[in-house]
Amino acid sequence: MSVGSDAVKAGPVGLGFRVKSGWATTFLLAGTDDAPRVLDRCTVDLSDPDQSETHQPFHAGTGWEETNAAKIKRRVKIIERAVHRSVVALMDRYRELGVRVGGAALVVGSVVDPDSIANPHLRAHACEGKLFRTVLADALRASGVRSRIFIERNVYAEAMIVLKRPEAEIKRALTELGRQVGRPWSADEKLAALAAWLTRA
Repeated sequence: MSVGSDAVKAGPVGLGFRVKSGWATTFLLAGTDDAPRVLDRCTVDLSDPDQSETHQPFHAGTGWEETNAAKIKRRVKIIERAVHRSVVALMDRYRELGVRVGGAALVVGSVVDPDSIANPHLRAHACEGKLFRTVLADALRASGVRSRIFIERNVYAEAMIVLKRPEAEIKRALTELGRQVGRPWSADEKLAALAAWLTRA
């Protein structure tokens, strides 16, 4: 789905991301707080598609933690450039269509400190989670977009407070958004859309 022709009349918008290792599902919402409307749905690269090791930069292979600091440093630099390019391209596309994004929300799996995890494989995943959410937030900030973080397991509870409505009503509204955009309508897309709604609210 691409930005609609009525984007220039959208008014205030909210941008949401469901951050994964190497990519993010992204939604842009307009409308009202009571009736959000999807302007855009896309996938944003948070790694270099041509360099597969940047998808999981702290892994040395399946189930193995990368311990070579030089390799990690090189991968992180590539990721930083890739995320910067992705965010600049996204903001340029919205700007050309008259959409001004002031805020964004990122839904992530966890914000656990990797140093607190003893298991090497789990620590590698935690390092990647921290890297991708941090680099994306930094790139958004550089483009003038403030962002906040929501943890997946808590996001519906926080949404009930922010949106001032019960969880069942929020889920019904997300189902309606799914009808607007069609399939696929995965858990990641629901979370990205909810994040955009929270920013819009």
